Amino acid sequence: MKRLAAGLLLIALSSMLHGADIEGASDHPMVSRYPGMELSWQEIENYRPFRIPFGPVVGYRTIADWIDTEGRVTRNYYSYQGTERGYTEVYKNYLDALESAGFEILAENLSTDRKGAAVGTSQWSLVYFAANPWNKRGAVDAFTHGVSSQGGAGAIVARKDRAAGKAYVVINVEQDSADKIGVLVDIVEVETAETGLIAINPEAIGKGIAEYGRVVLTGLVFDFDQASIRPESEETLAAIAKYLEANPAKSFYVVGHTDSKGTFSYNQKLSADRALSVIDALVGRFSVDRKRVEAHGVGPLSPVFANSSDAGREQNRRVELVERQAEQ
Repeated sequence: MKRLAAGLLLIALSSMLHGADIEGASDHPMVSRYPGMELSWQEIENYRPFRIPFGPVVGYRTIADWIDTEGRVTRNYYSYQGTERGYTEVYKNYLDALESAGFEILAENLSTDRKGAAVGTSQWSLVYFAANPWNKRGAVDAFTHGVSSQGGAGAIVARKDRAAGKAYVVINVEQDSADKIGVLVDIVEVETAETGLIAINPEAIGKGIAEYGRVVLTGLVFDFDQASIRPESEETLAAIAKYLEANPAKSFYVVGHTDSKGTFSYNQKLSADRALSVIDALVGRFSVDRKRVEAHGVGPLSPVFANSSDAGREQNRRVELVERQAEQ
């Protein structure tokens, strides 16, 4: 059977092929099921801390590499009864589907005997489940029974940046017996911080410039449809000035961006005016040398997300600090 890499996992097809789901449960729109599977257990929490492991076991019940996050957590356990499919086929379909949907694969491994310390082995799963226990019993407990008839297993850890916030997916696949496969799909939807409440710091600016040559100046807030900077932007302005003071040999562009609502000429002017307002504040209140910063506005020409949603438009309205190379 060919791998199913679109969709994710062809929700329409799977709905025709799976058995009876538990009452009130449904697939998550971000990650569906492998065709023929039954949704046997579900747990949804609107908010909880969650630990994402992306490295192997390095000691007794210890994984060194974790991402500590929090947000809305959906955990779906699927079961497949039959001998037509194997855990390797299910695993590879999920891996292909995540990659096709634009997820970054942080870690993945398929284990035929579950031995060792790699991602997806029995040791690894034991640590992962202990760090993120489920709160109600059910079919998902098959993952912790450890019966001798179990076969191979695998795990995939993935991440995706979305306009609505970052999302993490951890998929555990196991062959429970000769005729049963279990899949646990954990999805963590990280909530974005309210605009303007978190200001960037000099360390974050330096890291962004060093790695990407630019950084989004989170924490700059403007009056609606205006270029005037609101008072709550002061902490971010101070951080920019501190970074510039610590790097006197560098010069920068301050680049304004908008969403796509309105005319291009209007948005281009608004973005340029906002960039200039940032420079005026840095020069006037923090004594930054105006020769080191140059304002530009590109309007809607460089979106980071689609402008079709409110969340996407909000992310596209931004000001960036871009390193300016010396002219040769």
